[in-house]
Amino acid sequence: MSRLGRRPADGTWRNWAGNVSVRPAREARPASVDELAEAIRNAADDGLRVKTVGTGHSFTSIAATDGLLIRPDLLTGIRHVDRSAMTVTVESGTPLKRLNAALAREGLSLTNMGDITEQTVAGAISTGTHGTGRDSGSVAAQVRGLELVTADGRVLTCSAEDEPEVFAAARIGLGALGVVSAVTLAVEPLFLLTAREEPMSFDRVTAEFEALHAENEHFEFYWFPHTENCSTKRNNRSHGPAAPLGPLSGWFEDEFLSNGLFQVASSFGRALPAAVPSIARVSSRALSARTYTDIPYKVFTSPRRVRFMEMEYALPREAAVAALRELKAMLDRSPLRVGFPVEVRTAPADDITLSTASGRDTAYIAVHMYRGAPYRAYFTAAERIMTAHGGRPHWGKVHTRDAEYLAEAYPRFGEFTALRDRLDPDRLFGNAYLRRVLGD
Repeated sequence: MSRLGRRPADGTWRNWAGNVSVRPAREARPASVDELAEAIRNAADDGLRVKTVGTGHSFTSIAATDGLLIRPDLLTGIRHVDRSAMTVTVESGTPLKRLNAALAREGLSLTNMGDITEQTVAGAISTGTHGTGRDSGSVAAQVRGLELVTADGRVLTCSAEDEPEVFAAARIGLGALGVVSAVTLAVEPLFLLTAREEPMSFDRVTAEFEALHAENEHFEFYWFPHTENCSTKRNNRSHGPAAPLGPLSGWFEDEFLSNGLFQVASSFGRALPAAVPSIARVSSRALSARTYTDIPYKVFTSPRRVRFMEMEYALPREAAVAALRELKAMLDRSPLRVGFPVEVRTAPADDITLSTASGRDTAYIAVHMYRGAPYRAYFTAAERIMTAHGGRPHWGKVHTRDAEYLAEAYPRFGEFTALRDRLDPDRLFGNAYLRRVLGD
């Protein structure tokens, strides 16, 4: 069979975290938008549902299918750089880490990005991947145009001017509206960021959260459960000169401590949960204060080699501190033992239909557990707190919300489902996850 319709070699696809696995009837690896459209038409003719999977960094089954699984690893690279419009058009299967490096060689950069760069461009925007920012939003908020292959095999080009209704929704389309084949992103001349990382107490960071947010272009922090300790990071633009981390100090903190030693500590905590609070107290003091200046992707992003499970909720920013304090109080009085820090980030309101920041300034609270450790009781308790504050779950991370809840959480939810009815009435791109979160 051709690369447009062959059976997977071992029959099973698994995501990065290992909690989702599927056996698709066949796979396709199209190398052009025409081949992609052909693969979609062939699947529809054969009665197979279609999903696209990138690098599998979603913790949900958003990309799962027993029909045709499209792998976009041949749809990679930059199509065009438009320096007058300050945009770059990139193939949808391009990993963010390769895009960031390629842009830097061109003297360009995205304005903001998440801290993990393994995802493909299409996967990142389709699930709402974000970093932290006072004024700059998610990767999808930087999208200026999309090329989308619809259920009937048409290639639809959309932007704020062309097909604006589709553009408003498809920037975070959940794979429900079609298959993204190319993305046009806003870029700007390469700049420098100064990162200031330092420990801070839980009481201080929560008391000063709004001030820290207002005073910094990018502010985030990690709280270590079972302790009063947080690690904060402030990223702001700099006129230079560049002062990157030295190779030895960077390796020691980012690889040895944050990955190697943390892996050992996490494995030990999984085997002996009673030791987790003691491990947390040591871990929370291991990272020292540091300041460095470098190009954006070397400041925003970090290697993440320790595998985990994650739930993240987007709250109205004004509710974040109260929710975090409730989460801490719940853990303080419960028998739960949590070895992973809780991550807090922010984003400004945007106009994307199903963005977690749609229509409101947002704070994100993410909870994690080491892969293989029991996580459901912790995530259930955390989700109860987040939903009480009007939280919206990250589309690519563990949650239990359904269409009834999400229709209340998103004022424009009906707009999205109506567009889905128009573009994919037969649910060629449907699966169990989309039935739960969008309805039939």
